[in-house]
Amino acid sequence: MDSYQQEAFAELVVWQNKMIRRPTILNKLASTLQTKINSWIPEKIHVAITTVIKQMIRGVLFGAKYTTAEPLTDKSLEVRETAVQERIKAYRNTAAVEGGITGAGGILLGLADFPLLIGIKIKLLFDIAALYGFDVANYKERVYILHIFELAFSSHAHRKDVYLKIADWENYAETLPANMEDFDWRKFQQEYRDYIDLAKMAQLVPVIGAPVGVIANYQLIKKLGVTAMNAYRMRLFK
Repeated sequence: MDSYQQEAFAELVVWQNKMIRRPTILNKLASTLQTKINSWIPEKIHVAITTVIKQMIRGVLFGAKYTTAEPLTDKSLEVRETAVQERIKAYRNTAAVEGGITGAGGILLGLADFPLLIGIKIKLLFDIAALYGFDVANYKERVYILHIFELAFSSHAHRKDVYLKIADWENYAETLPANMEDFDWRKFQQEYRDYIDLAKMAQLVPVIGAPVGVIANYQLIKKLGVTAMNAYRMRLFK
């Protein structure tokens, strides 16, 4: 390994330990707060969000809209990650602006932020996959992207289960159906909806929506970027 690879590997080990450690008191308090915020949101909005997530998953698995990027080949890890970090920064700033605008508009515009932000997140993940040299035309790579998405925003309790799947991705991928039409996206969506983006619910609360939108979107994209980088490092270092 060169010096950059050594540093990246050290960061990966720290991240891996974080994924499997037991929840702290702060983790438990955060989960309680997220659940409380969740209870303030009307049921019809929860239904609408579930529909958005379902369509997002179907779009990732069966659509070709985001599969045009060619995998980056014959580049060092440092070159790849410099490009990845630049891409994360650009998407992070875009998401922050979008979150502030929609957050200022109350529940209706705040609700509109969900599909917009999901689109930003997914496009970022497809870009990152290609920069690390993975071909998202392969539907199993798109399933991997869904697991990164889930890992980044799961509760602490659920996160370990998702992490263990991608940590043993080569074997886990063998259990996936060969044909993406046979993938049980409905079951995945039901499990995923229980955990995704609860912190974003605060953006729908009047008055605090705009500042929450800016901060939440900025931090969520940042977190997603770190998760994706380490998820792909884990495969490259094997």
